[in-house]
Amino acid sequence: MKNSRWLSLLVLCTGFLLIVVDMTIVNVALPSIGRDLRLTPESLAWVINGYLVSFAGFLLLAGRLADLVGAKRVFVAGLVVFIAASAACGLAPNQAFLVAARFVQGVGGAASSAVILAMIVALFPSPGDQARAFGVFGMVASAGAAVGLVAGGVITSAVSWHWIFFVNVPVGAAVLVSAVRILPALPGLGLRAGADVAGAVLGTSALVLGVYAIVAASGATGLLAVGLLAAFLVRQARARTPMVPLRIFRSSVISGSNAVQALVSAGFLSFFFLGSLYLQRVLGYGPLAIGLAFLPVAVVMGVFSVRFSAQLVMRFGAFPVMVCGQVVAAAALVIVAAGPAQAHYLTNLLLPMAMLGLGGGLTFPALTMLAMSGAAPADAGLASGLLNTTGQVGGALGLAVLATVASVGGFHAAWLVGGLMVAVAIVVSVATLRPRPACLVDECEAVAEAA
Repeated sequence: MKNSRWLSLLVLCTGFLLIVVDMTIVNVALPSIGRDLRLTPESLAWVINGYLVSFAGFLLLAGRLADLVGAKRVFVAGLVVFIAASAACGLAPNQAFLVAARFVQGVGGAASSAVILAMIVALFPSPGDQARAFGVFGMVASAGAAVGLVAGGVITSAVSWHWIFFVNVPVGAAVLVSAVRILPALPGLGLRAGADVAGAVLGTSALVLGVYAIVAASGATGLLAVGLLAAFLVRQARARTPMVPLRIFRSSVISGSNAVQALVSAGFLSFFFLGSLYLQRVLGYGPLAIGLAFLPVAVVMGVFSVRFSAQLVMRFGAFPVMVCGQVVAAAALVIVAAGPAQAHYLTNLLLPMAMLGLGGGLTFPALTMLAMSGAAPADAGLASGLLNTTGQVGGALGLAVLATVASVGGFHAAWLVGGLMVAVAIVVSVATLRPRPACLVDECEAVAEAA
């Protein structure tokens, strides 16, 4: 039974790695895609944005569906959609086809990734095993972005950009078969327990349009998204079976952890995007060199997430470990921001890259553990989808803000703002997530009891 739980975690994390890698693997291949399909820079941006809009927009709906119909069903259905859309992306003959396929790919990615945290909570009720499981997941979630850059550089240089999508098909098929055979069929509440169709339409539309407004800098769309969000909140307050019960936000743990997730994700994801542009445009790195430059982030984050984060959480508690990670990440961004315009990799970038890996390896597993501890079992899928949603929306908003800062004040100014975002996350963490003295010793037991 114990081995089957860890096999299930391996299946879940491999599926999630496919999805996370796909968010950044395309960045390195964008010049090649642009040349082959003759895309303008504005059109090329939507190869990224089409995936981001649908992925962030459908996470919350997928999480709630998992609570109703079962997490395994949603995970498997999402994988099927993701694999089919990946094949379509690789075969895309023009811009419209590629962007449409990327949008569908984002929907499949959202469905699969939204349920993973809830399944981990159900599979690993004991605090020690849960900490280790969240460490593995945190490593995949955080280091996957760097892995995507490395893989994108290798595949694009060795074969062609088409294969950054085609590679998802055999790997995804193996994960799909394993998921059907290994993952436990956790029961859902049933559609009658919460089939809020109107709420689902309003909430998903608000998220999709909201992320679109951020990445496209569209004020009119943003106002429409705010209006839909207001209507969604009114609906949730009045519906008999709401899609998102507003009571979930009464928990300071859930509200605070989601705010922290948005702020930290903004700093991390923006660094990967702007860092790849800096290495390419300022230092003249090619696709493979860009990918290898981010390798220290992935290696250090992976080592600490898998090997040390669980031990540190069990020894000191999730909150201190998370805050320490945020301090290290903020310091890394400030160091990069204070470096010279023409940086030397070994002198100016290697150390902060490793520090970012350390910061992520400490922050994300502990933050995930805290966030899921505040949700009741019946809301686990919703809490999982919510945490992923805030991370994606925060990353999109942070990227939009820091890209604007970079265009006005340069890359270093943008990295400084990213460091300030993580510093604000530290303040929010202390204000909302610091455990009461009486609960500090029993924190792990409280997490397990809530799960």
